[in-house]
Amino acid sequence: MTAVSRHYVLAAGGTGGHLIPAFALATELERRGHHVALITDTRGAAIPGKPASLPAHVLPAGRVEGMNPIGWIKGARGIMEGRRMALRLFESFQPSAVVGFGGYPALPALLAARSARLPALIHEQNAVLGRVNRFMAGRVDAIATGFGEVDRLSPRYAHKVTLVGNPVRDEVLALREQPFPPFTADGLLRILVTGGSQGARVLSEVVPDGLAMLPPALRSRLQVIQQCRPEDIETVRERYAQHGIPAELATYFEDMAERLADAHLFIGRAGASTIAELTAVGRPAILIPLPIATDDHQAANTREIVAAGGARAIRQDKFTATELAKQIQAMAQHPETLANAAHAAWNCGYPNAAADLADLVESFGGAPLMDVIRMGGQHSAKGAEAFALERSE
Repeated sequence: MTAVSRHYVLAAGGTGGHLIPAFALATELERRGHHVALITDTRGAAIPGKPASLPAHVLPAGRVEGMNPIGWIKGARGIMEGRRMALRLFESFQPSAVVGFGGYPALPALLAARSARLPALIHEQNAVLGRVNRFMAGRVDAIATGFGEVDRLSPRYAHKVTLVGNPVRDEVLALREQPFPPFTADGLLRILVTGGSQGARVLSEVVPDGLAMLPPALRSRLQVIQQCRPEDIETVRERYAQHGIPAELATYFEDMAERLADAHLFIGRAGASTIAELTAVGRPAILIPLPIATDDHQAANTREIVAAGGARAIRQDKFTATELAKQIQAMAQHPETLANAAHAAWNCGYPNAAADLADLVESFGGAPLMDVIRMGGQHSAKGAEAFALERSE
């Protein structure tokens, strides 16, 4: 626990990609004795995994996009109303700093922090700076990143940037020191397939047929766990049955951490949280970036792990049963190849992401002397002094 208890506001869009790191930071800050509140939208307030102790405040968050001027006006009104409500929350909660995790619901809170002259930080999960974070990059005091290389992040903000990685859930991080599950020349090959919270149709269409094209000696050893869309699950079940491949299918797995712990190979999308969990645990992967992701950020997310040898990426327009079988065979034909890829993925992980992000957050908004006492000096004092200097200019 820290020497002084503070209040912090976290603001995030309503998707898991924005909220998973926010929840991890909230848990870490509460562990240190702080009080935390969340600003999000209706989706975020209801999303599974929110810490029970974390109060969620739903604020208006208009979207300013497209070519319709009427839409711009409505969006701007929503943003300003959200900003006013955030300011009222700040008056009662008195936060020491506000942390934005991207998504339009984060924008009003960050604008309110600027108006109230509160320290403001942003955390970018993806390897491309998102729209809200891009807009606020010049207006905040610090920028934390999940990847070492982030596109659309201007070099003029380099002095604000700290690489922390993407925080992951405690139950996933606990698997980091467990060894890669034994994989032998005649043992089972356990494959985990997911496509996000609702599954991905392209995975349901391609993966069963791709696995069926593997050489018989490898195909006979398969054990598949796959998350599917509700409307696809019976069709996928029939395909696996036709191919004689044992597969456990569901629309949602509550014990996903345990499934990941047992897996030898992951097949799925390349969201920032997915990459963070794969690298935290050390699991080889075949990644199919979502082609409609904003700024193609999922493709950018694959760069580090692919370059390290921990994963292979296949563009969706090239993602065929033949190509998938080719890539699986290249990775799993020899046990040592898969184990080496697992180790390469593990080396890309940032296991201290939540703690490092919490350290950065704590370095703003407090008395420099208190920070030196708590943190042992340089990092925290530097952050507080930089904040004080910037506010005085």
